[in-house]
Amino acid sequence: MLKNYKDLLAAAHEVVETIPAQAAIRLVQNDGIQFVDLRDRRELEREGRIPGAFHCPRGMLEFWIDPESPYYKPVFGEDKKFLFYCASAWRSALSTKTCLDMGFTNVAHIGGGFSAWKMHGGPVETVEKH
Repeated sequence: MLKNYKDLLAAAHEVVETIPAQAAIRLVQNDGIQFVDLRDRRELEREGRIPGAFHCPRGMLEFWIDPESPYYKPVFGEDKKFLFYCASAWRSALSTKTCLDMGFTNVAHIGGGFSAWKMHGGPVETVEKH
């Protein structure tokens, strides 16, 4: 039988660390944390992003985090905890699980995503349109 997205999310939530938005907001100035925005560029331009967040489109994650990939991004080799987020915490939960599956141990995601971040008054920076 095929799994649906709800099955995949349930499996991810069994193993990933979820940091509530209020707690994540307190981490925005922490040099040991790298926020990673998984949303589409249009979402960033429309809604802004967490200050200092690294933009990694969800479709590129596996390629950008793997040091053997020709698309590897050195930010993922830094000695930091990576805190993923998307709009509603679905893509980020799946992405965090993918990172765990690929051997990362220093990953978590923001519960409720960017929507919860904004709802709890987290800082937002604008993103210029291309």
